[in-house]
Amino acid sequence: MSMDPDKDMLALPAEAELGEPKMPPAPPCYSDAGWLQWPDDVAYSFQFMRMLGAAQEGASTISECFFAARLITPGDDESWYEAWKSAADINRARGDEAHARGGFNAATGNWLRASSYYRCAELFMDAKDPRREFLLRSMRRCSRLYLEHIRPRGEVVRIPYQGDSSLEGYFISAPGARPLMPVVVCLGGGDLCKDELLYTMRRSAAGNGLSLLLIDLPGCEATDENRFSSRIEASAGRWVDYLLARGDIDPSRIALYGDGLGGSLATRIASRDRRFAAAVCDGGLWERHERIFAIRQVGRDLAATGGRVWMAGVTYSGAMLKCPSLMTIGQHDYIAVENAIDVHESCKQSGAQLALKVFSTEETAASPGHIDNPTLAKEFVFDWLRRKLGSTERIAASLEEACDRAGA
Repeated sequence: MSMDPDKDMLALPAEAELGEPKMPPAPPCYSDAGWLQWPDDVAYSFQFMRMLGAAQEGASTISECFFAARLITPGDDESWYEAWKSAADINRARGDEAHARGGFNAATGNWLRASSYYRCAELFMDAKDPRREFLLRSMRRCSRLYLEHIRPRGEVVRIPYQGDSSLEGYFISAPGARPLMPVVVCLGGGDLCKDELLYTMRRSAAGNGLSLLLIDLPGCEATDENRFSSRIEASAGRWVDYLLARGDIDPSRIALYGDGLGGSLATRIASRDRRFAAAVCDGGLWERHERIFAIRQVGRDLAATGGRVWMAGVTYSGAMLKCPSLMTIGQHDYIAVENAIDVHESCKQSGAQLALKVFSTEETAASPGHIDNPTLAKEFVFDWLRRKLGSTERIAASLEEACDRAGA
């Protein structure tokens, strides 16, 4: 050691200057809820798991996901944006090049992944970020190219809504579809747009002989619940009107599927519109959760006394479902399975035909929204829908045979 105390002080390790050493981030791990790429960052890990699950439906590749993860710093939204936009740009360019050579199968695969990656790049952006609109436009462009070149060819459809506004959706006929087709109307909530539904729904629907109408419900700035509800119901009703006017849809075989937060919307719609033959919804689970939360906000004393009396007199949308319905939940979902069982029993007692499927840790699809294994959940749901809609078509369910006969 030198005789200069100032020099010796400069030579001390950084940990000695700052106190306790900084703990290294937790390494990636697999838990009951699925793969956690960054256990210390739940939001990033959740979305990364969603992208891994998309690989099973052709909307990502596992290697590209892990390559992007190498470029991401947890908590750094800019690194998240750059990693996924780079993957999206590469796939979009590869798709365009394949299309120019006449490689329609390669083109559609790359465009679908590009659409998925552009959406992922936008997830943590500020709503006012000018780059966000570019990402969403790019996502829609790739989705439309994909729809244009798959077989059967998908359609971008629009219907008048309010004044000069219109609603846009994606319509996809089942392979080998005949006149008077059964169809499933699919909607997400604020967490899932129709472009994400495009890859999560299509393979299982095609394999069960079911056509699809994928929709975005209009955004609503109103805070009044009744106004919000009326806008949702009005827009969903317009889509059913559109289907009935096509002339190739069986009016008695229209189903509704609310995915993610759309499950709550689907419950409200199916409890009021009698034109649906079946519905996949949350049975009023989220509605119940919100009301319990509101009571607790008022005060614990109200929740323990008067609140309990008030809750007992409440009629939930699930109890008024007009058609056979299905609710699914994972063992490790945000809302406890016990609450789903309570809702299920309540609906049964009221006469509603609500079935419940709980995905356990052992079979996977047990994470929130089934993101750890979306394929398993969708296969179960569309098999249930096939039986309820009486679809007897036997269609190959492989991606090559059922979904990617482009150019044939």
